[in-house]
Amino acid sequence: MDTLTLGIAAVAGLAVLLIAVGVARSRAGSDVNDRLARYASGKPDKPEAASGPGLSDVLASSAALMQLNKVVEGRDFGANLAREIARADLKLKVSEYLFIWAGVTVGLPVGMLIFSIAMPGLGNPIVLLAGGFIGFLLPRFWLGRRKSSRIGAFNKQLPDTITLLGNALRAGSSFLQAVELVVRESRPPISTEFSRVIREVNLGLSFDDALENMVRRVRSDDLELMATAIAIQHNVGGNLAEILDSIAFTIRERVRIKGEITTLTAQQKLSGYVVGFLPIGLAGFLFIAAPKFMEPMFDNRMSFLGLPMGVFILGLGGLAMGMGFMFIQKIVDIEV
Repeated sequence: MDTLTLGIAAVAGLAVLLIAVGVARSRAGSDVNDRLARYASGKPDKPEAASGPGLSDVLASSAALMQLNKVVEGRDFGANLAREIARADLKLKVSEYLFIWAGVTVGLPVGMLIFSIAMPGLGNPIVLLAGGFIGFLLPRFWLGRRKSSRIGAFNKQLPDTITLLGNALRAGSSFLQAVELVVRESRPPISTEFSRVIREVNLGLSFDDALENMVRRVRSDDLELMATAIAIQHNVGGNLAEILDSIAFTIRERVRIKGEITTLTAQQKLSGYVVGFLPIGLAGFLFIAAPKFMEPMFDNRMSFLGLPMGVFILGLGGLAMGMGFMFIQKIVDIEV
């Protein structure tokens, strides 16, 4: 292992250590959230709590983390990321998520360097770059999967929820009482989102604005249809129970058609993943298992535009596979 590789490993290891220390200090700061809340409200702290060792350092680190979180959320990127975290229902601040993101991005190549002692192929600079790129994508992929699964669970529960609202209205309950019934009888994420609506209404927000906030959080077309119908009924009147029944029927039919389309296009989607990722996985396996097998691809004796011909061929092949993957996904992506 040459000096440059060792230097990169040392810098990356130091970065991971600093990130770990930052996350640990942020966790320590979460233990004094109650004391910080009492301090912000002007209430005196307990004498025995104030005599704890190192409290000033803990408060300083927690205040620094809170200040960093405010600065990050004040930016457009931080505000958008905060909305994505809320939609995924993650109990994380934006700064904590960024710490995790940076730790995975740096930690994965460092781990590969450590294991390169037993498997020399992992120490290849191209493999390390690929590991860093994968580490960069993993937190976003995890966040997207959490958000899509939560929205999917919300949409599956929504028709039964709308039917429950209609039945409660027929029984003589007000709409707010019907929403409270949904909160008691439903499971998350439906109960969680509708309970937020009730809290916002109790704090003085109009019901239409509270529903609009829920639509903005969840970003569901079916929920937007329901909220629009309720807002129109509040303005012009009408039998809301019958309107909700027709909306529930429409949503159920849409869910049924989407399920049939998903079943019919499953094989084509799998073919797209195989076309897109099987060559990449095979090339990565060859880099690790037999590094010398790929060395002719980087031979400078045959070059094109200053790059080895093998690199140009790999890039062209990757571009072609990416285009094929996108074309297949576009064909099987059928809107309902």
